[in-house]
Amino acid sequence: MDDGKPTGPKAKWWSRPTAGPATAGEAPEPAPAESAAPAVAPLPTEPPATSGAPEAHASAVTTGAHDAHDSHGAPVTPGADGPATSPDAPAPAPHGAPEAPVVLDATPDAPQPLHEPDPYGTPPYGGPGPWAPAPHVQRPTPAHGTPVPPPYAGTDGAGMSVPHDHTTQAFPPPAAPQPQPQPQDVHPPSPQWQSYDPWGAPRQPLVTQPGPPLPDGRRRNRRGTMLVGALLLALVAGGIGGGIGAYIERNGGLTSVELPQDERDGGGRAPDSVAGIAASALPSVVTLHVSGDTESGTGTGFVLDDRGHILTNNHVVAPAGSSGDITVTFSGGETATAEVVGKDSGYDLAVVKVSGVSGLKPLPLGNSDNVQVGDPVVAIGAPFDLSNTVTSGIISAKDRPITAGGEKGDGSDVSYVNALQTDAPINPGNSGGPLVDTDAHVIGINSAIRAADSGSAGEGGQAGSIGLGFAIPINQGKLVAEELINTGKATHPVIGVTLDMKYTGDGAKVGGSTGGSSPVTAGGPADKAGIEADDVITEVDGKRVHSGEELIVKIRSHRPGDDLKLTVTRGGKDLSITLTLGSATGT
Repeated sequence: MDDGKPTGPKAKWWSRPTAGPATAGEAPEPAPAESAAPAVAPLPTEPPATSGAPEAHASAVTTGAHDAHDSHGAPVTPGADGPATSPDAPAPAPHGAPEAPVVLDATPDAPQPLHEPDPYGTPPYGGPGPWAPAPHVQRPTPAHGTPVPPPYAGTDGAGMSVPHDHTTQAFPPPAAPQPQPQPQDVHPPSPQWQSYDPWGAPRQPLVTQPGPPLPDGRRRNRRGTMLVGALLLALVAGGIGGGIGAYIERNGGLTSVELPQDERDGGGRAPDSVAGIAASALPSVVTLHVSGDTESGTGTGFVLDDRGHILTNNHVVAPAGSSGDITVTFSGGETATAEVVGKDSGYDLAVVKVSGVSGLKPLPLGNSDNVQVGDPVVAIGAPFDLSNTVTSGIISAKDRPITAGGEKGDGSDVSYVNALQTDAPINPGNSGGPLVDTDAHVIGINSAIRAADSGSAGEGGQAGSIGLGFAIPINQGKLVAEELINTGKATHPVIGVTLDMKYTGDGAKVGGSTGGSSPVTAGGPADKAGIEADDVITEVDGKRVHSGEELIVKIRSHRPGDDLKLTVTRGGKDLSITLTLGSATGT
């Protein structure tokens, strides 16, 4: 059933007719006054519906190779140079002539074209870059009678100008594509893409004409560039300055700093100064390392002569026993093996000898009898195996009766010394080292110290110095050393009595008669002098004696054959007795 709808191919909303100018010599028919085109309305933001809209009386005409029909279904005859045209379509206006508004008539008696060439020249929503032409964009064709907004007078996607037309255009039938002359744009194309929304409300382009630049625009740009450059220069300068400052602080400046210093040579020292004494005595001092089957130890000694004899303490070499090793290290670092020449436990002295060593420098011996309390002294040794250690002090006292040793318990290792007391620091390892005066002469042999904790030695510890050091006087050491070198043994002076070591009174008491035996040796020095049992000896050569150990020390400070003046108390009376010392072989 024919309902008046077109029977040709169905029109499409998204058709793109080929735009072209009207053929020259053709003029459109003037439209009646009463059928003037309505005012241009804004383009709707949404496309018209393709179906269900009764007010749309015509469809867009499709282009292509297939046959075309007009709005009433009549065929359209294609032209020779362009697309097909309707037989009733008015002739287009001549080229260049102003076009009058055309009213689209939807009546069957006055068919009108559905649309005119595409007025949109700018791709929507941006376009491709300047390296390629803008692609063809298919625009929606407004429905019959829909007003169209004025074309956008900007640039297309390729930067080309698009003419601006303020008149409302009708939709003439499509004409054959012919080249259109492009109007000259008085303004250079904008380098930026202009965005345009065909569904949006009419609006002015973002940039219609590039206006003249601000008078001070270039100056402002230059000022901003200069400000950025200044900031960068400041940052670089600050970094370089900070690095240079850190380098200067770390290295003390760009140039090396030389602090003032004394230019004197300073190599010489007064011979009586500690440095001068040490420089003179150190080449003659040695360190001894002793090892035996069960014990080992370290001590000090000094050279007696150029034959290799070295004097030290008996308790230093005692760990070696009869088959141990003794190594001597000189101040310069040279080492040699030594052997025992002789030793005596009563005097706590021993002599060892090294062989095959040349260039030995003997240490001169002084006179201990001339020493006075307060004289400066220097002690040299190897405390705790720290060789070539030098300490200094003074003579604190003379004739200090001390006993050392006694670890064996039978008294065979007890030494009795009439010692020199000094406050020069002496520690374990200093034993056997020299105590020298300001002339670098030996006045004593460092042998013992008084520790703050008397029980530390028995517990296996080694107490340090508290300023109470004791040295064997060199006069006694010289006599013993000569005997040990010459005979291998030392002789002890004796008086020929047995003392009561448990006596707690003042003085040294001669033992009592027990079991018919006398404490006085028959025919000995005491027997000849008239000393009897139970006598108490209170003085030796006018010096008070307070104990039996002190009497032994006083006697040991003399040589056999010396005469002693003794004060003896017997039955409450004091007697003066002269006694000549005898001799006994020590161990």
